[in-house]
Amino acid sequence: MNWKKLFVTAGIMVAIMWLLPFKAGAEEEGKRVTLHASRQLAIEEKPLPVQSPRFVFDSGLTFEYPDAIRGIYVTGHSAGGSKFKELVDLIETSDLNAMVIDVKDDWGAVTFPLDDESPFAEIGQNYIKDPREMLETMEEKQIYPIARIVVFKDSTLPKTRPDLSFVDGDKVWVNGRGESFVNPFLKEVWDYNVDIAIEAAKLGFQEIQFDYVRFPEGFENRDEQLKYGKGEYEGTDENNIQKRVHAVTDFVAYAREKLAPYGVKVSVDIFGYAATLPEAPGIGQNFSKISENVDVISSMIYPSHWTSYFGIAKPDLEPYRLVKEYAKVENAKLGELESRPISRPWLQDFTASYLGSGNYKVYGKEEVEAQIKALYDEGIEEYLLWNAGNKYSPNVDYTPGK
Repeated sequence: MNWKKLFVTAGIMVAIMWLLPFKAGAEEEGKRVTLHASRQLAIEEKPLPVQSPRFVFDSGLTFEYPDAIRGIYVTGHSAGGSKFKELVDLIETSDLNAMVIDVKDDWGAVTFPLDDESPFAEIGQNYIKDPREMLETMEEKQIYPIARIVVFKDSTLPKTRPDLSFVDGDKVWVNGRGESFVNPFLKEVWDYNVDIAIEAAKLGFQEIQFDYVRFPEGFENRDEQLKYGKGEYEGTDENNIQKRVHAVTDFVAYAREKLAPYGVKVSVDIFGYAATLPEAPGIGQNFSKISENVDVISSMIYPSHWTSYFGIAKPDLEPYRLVKEYAKVENAKLGELESRPISRPWLQDFTASYLGSGNYKVYGKEEVEAQIKALYDEGIEEYLLWNAGNKYSPNVDYTPGK
């Protein structure tokens, strides 16, 4: 036997057996490296999100935005009382489809009770005992709910915080109707109203409508006499008119930003004549600047509220002509904007007998339809009807030509 050859053969076999695990491991590692590289490539090729998903509040209620909003104003008392069913019946038997309901009313009260721990518990009233139940009824009927928040006209807050209002001598200033206003220059006032709006959004309202987004009427005649702070607008070089315009516009932009996570539209009521001027100097309303910061603009164009405008001597007697002439002006003004809001004017469904004999007419079906038709003829199909007592004219055709 050739022992030398045998030993060499055996050595080769042992070496092969010893090296096999290393080969297998190397192949496995190679596979692992290849897999890791392919995964890494997939990760690198997968686009990263531009930003993290933003929180959006869900009230649990679902409403579809109608073909066009055709709504009525509803006080807290009506919304929480027996009249609510009557108004629901009106909407169900007509082409109306929305309600603008007082949440913070003209005197500064919240129209429903709040939890004891709420900062607004003391101003909550029992007009609407169960607002959630009311909204669930509206959801069932698909009546679009809009929360009206009266902002800077407020006779409640100044009672405890006169420093947030306008002071005349040693007392809070009131207008000829005994109403107080809070100060649009102050961010604390902004937050106070926005926080109430957030409460409404959480309940399930689909839109927040801010009213009295302005300084008191005729403020330009008393702005130097009253005592009030100007907040961050104090040190600017602008005149008082521009300071007021910026404060009002900045509030609207701020409110819209704060309400964005709640998925609600933001609308603002504005004097109709504001669209006919570069800006209303005393009250601080600039139609174009406000319109650029809202989803909906609602001009109050009641014929009774105009004097001799558009060449019409007695506007209350000519509802069709007044509304049509206004709509032309507004369309031109909104047409100048890069992103125009929805136009949804307030129309008159009340009789302005206070104008005196010969200056007014009794408003009913014919007069309401005339205003609506004037809007339609100028391409505006959304509107709201105002009657302070919530008594609306019967048998109105709310969609002329359809």
